[in-house]
Amino acid sequence: MNRIAIMLVLAFPVVLTGCIGSGSLTPSRRTASAPAQAQPQPSYEEPVEAMPGQVPPLAYGAPTSTTVGTGNVKVALILPFSSAGQGSIVAQSMRNAADLALSDFQGADITLLVKDDRGTPEGGREAAQQAVAEGAELILGPVFAGSVQGAGQVARQAGRPLIGFSTDASVAGPGIYLLSFLVQEEVDRIVSYAARQGHRSIAALIPETTYGTVVEARFRETAARSGLRVVAIERYPSGQPQAAVQRLGNVIGGGAPQVDSLIIPDNADGLNAVARALQTVGFDPQRVRPLGTGVWNEARVFAVPTLQGGWFAAPDSRGFEAFAGRYRARFNTDPTRLATLSYDAVTLVAALTRTQGSRRFAEDVLTNPAGFAGADGVFRFKTDGTNNRALAIQEIRNGTTVAVNAAPRALTASAY
Repeated sequence: MNRIAIMLVLAFPVVLTGCIGSGSLTPSRRTASAPAQAQPQPSYEEPVEAMPGQVPPLAYGAPTSTTVGTGNVKVALILPFSSAGQGSIVAQSMRNAADLALSDFQGADITLLVKDDRGTPEGGREAAQQAVAEGAELILGPVFAGSVQGAGQVARQAGRPLIGFSTDASVAGPGIYLLSFLVQEEVDRIVSYAARQGHRSIAALIPETTYGTVVEARFRETAARSGLRVVAIERYPSGQPQAAVQRLGNVIGGGAPQVDSLIIPDNADGLNAVARALQTVGFDPQRVRPLGTGVWNEARVFAVPTLQGGWFAAPDSRGFEAFAGRYRARFNTDPTRLATLSYDAVTLVAALTRTQGSRRFAEDVLTNPAGFAGADGVFRFKTDGTNNRALAIQEIRNGTTVAVNAAPRALTASAY
């Protein structure tokens, strides 16, 4: 690991020894020795939905165009403080996490220019314009894809890099990086792992959602690259999988299924209906391995009998748990799942400012292939603006999860 990556590890108090995981999901996933309390991975514009039982509304009406820190290097932090729905809760949590990062990184020579984008593309543009006018060298955020696009237009014109938090990879590009949980990485990890474990044929049962469309496209690519034979792909309206499951019946059910694995990229709400439908065609998870993405990382999913033995890609949650404990001690409430993105981004900026001098935010510095270590594990930015993250493989067993393949401690050229 080169100097930049080492510096970030040293500066990052929540990085743990042993295996560090990559990004996808969970506030507090437990292993088989304790009850599972994991929560669903954010995807696309879903990340702004509050997690059950977490983060009551905080500090509404608090100033949203403020500064944090007193360093010489100005960096913008653009968040949806006054957006509709739960976006304001996420914004406050991410702002708190940024504050915590500066406290943890002693002597950070940065000042955060905190801006409200209102959760809109226009707000993103306006916030970015204000930040650039105030001397921001780099922009962190926004969260929503449209806001990232709006802010990104300003950032490009001003020659400033942007590190956004949207999970929509379509808004990434040269100079517009995403430090978020991308489903494409999860699909690559779970499908390639299944192939390495001897699986040879696979079917897919995919919800008709934006998330499902992205999963299907990446699934086709990764299955072909991994040498898996795709026997069938069925789509279904969200919450209504019965007809699609019936069409797959002879492929995945009965005494002689035609595949040895089935990928189902749906969340806990959808999976309950899927599980009931699978039972009607004689689906046996001991014959056909269920595979999932990060949205499986929730206690409700772990309790579904039809998914016992299933595999999904997720980060090692120890980094988030350590972060969440320190966040609670500081703010007396739980962080949202996206809070680590803000923490990692601010810590990265502080580390690069300390170690890289005037080249701190140059493209080759930000896209260093060695990557960086954060609360959610090792990550790196690609030149196209997307990212690679180190993910573990979790197996559902007896209502909880067990890591059956650790997250890589470093990212190779092929990531996995």
